[in-house]
Amino acid sequence: MTAPATTEDRTDVETDHVALLMDGMKNTETATERAAKNTMLTPRFYTTDFKAMDALDVSPVRAEWDRMMAEYEGDNNQDHFKRDAAFGEELKVLMPQLSPELRQEFMDFLISSCTSEFSGCILYNEIRKNVSNPDIKQLMAYMARDESRHAGFINQSLKDFNLGIDLGSLKRVKAYTYFKPKYIFYATYLSEKIGYARYITIFRQLERHPDKRFHPIFRWFERWCNDEFRHGESFALIMRAQPHLLSGVNKLWIRFFILAVYATMYVRDHTRPMLHEAMGFKSTEYDYEVFRITSEICRQVFPVEVDIDHPSFRACLDQLLQISLANDRAVARGGLVGRLQRGWYAAKAFVTFGRLYLVPVKEQELPKDIRLSPVW
Repeated sequence: MTAPATTEDRTDVETDHVALLMDGMKNTETATERAAKNTMLTPRFYTTDFKAMDALDVSPVRAEWDRMMAEYEGDNNQDHFKRDAAFGEELKVLMPQLSPELRQEFMDFLISSCTSEFSGCILYNEIRKNVSNPDIKQLMAYMARDESRHAGFINQSLKDFNLGIDLGSLKRVKAYTYFKPKYIFYATYLSEKIGYARYITIFRQLERHPDKRFHPIFRWFERWCNDEFRHGESFALIMRAQPHLLSGVNKLWIRFFILAVYATMYVRDHTRPMLHEAMGFKSTEYDYEVFRITSEICRQVFPVEVDIDHPSFRACLDQLLQISLANDRAVARGGLVGRLQRGWYAAKAFVTFGRLYLVPVKEQELPKDIRLSPVW
């Protein structure tokens, strides 16, 4: 993990804004406490069936697998996650220009991103420790290494403002969700690929409009998201080596996970409109660009694709957003009425997601060549 910044490392400008930022973070709650929460919109920690993971066979994709292991061993990002001298200089210039509201949304983004990266690190490391299969053990060690760097690098930007997440404590206190290995494959493949799509979309936007880059961390996103892309490739190879995971009733599970990931992202992102606006996006346009890229990538492994342009798809996402906002108001209201309202909104969300699930999907043949390059 990246070492925390010392007091001497922090600029006077950064220190001046700690009070403002802490107010925005509801100073009764630390970043670690926020990261530890499990809600429909927050990243979760996972555990799985290690014996089933140990039994995986990648021999049907051996040539591609060995090439990928060589890429991991080459570790082309080993020197990437280090802050250069320009980082601090940019921070001094850019951060005082941000409104408290934008700071709040940016910190929410960093906490969520750090938690998500650390979630991957923990899962991959636990699988590594609990399997003897040399292929799976080696892969998990490489991916845990990458995610550790990512989480540490994000956490450094939080620690600049005395808001760092205590990752050791988080590992102990956050609840874990059990997923069967196939659910891990579907969900984590999507998480890694949509992570790539999110980061590269932001990077390309700020590459075109450098005046909208309000924090230096965005300069790291291109090489960073290539790690995410390779992690997704790893799960693509695992699934293509177990073809039963991509046929029959499992196509229904794939459909479920695609919709769940897209819907969660859509609702969460629309709670951060200023963050996207500051980068020159509208939240809806940004999300649909990410969905488009992710859908194109997923054709390498998923036999079904959600029609993101279908009117019902868009209508259901908008409805889920409105339900989420109404539920937040019910939570704030509290009391018996608030609890009753929350139950009503939970039922409405369930029905709306059911309608979303019925949106027609596109069936497709899987390509012969599995591996893709991060060319977006």
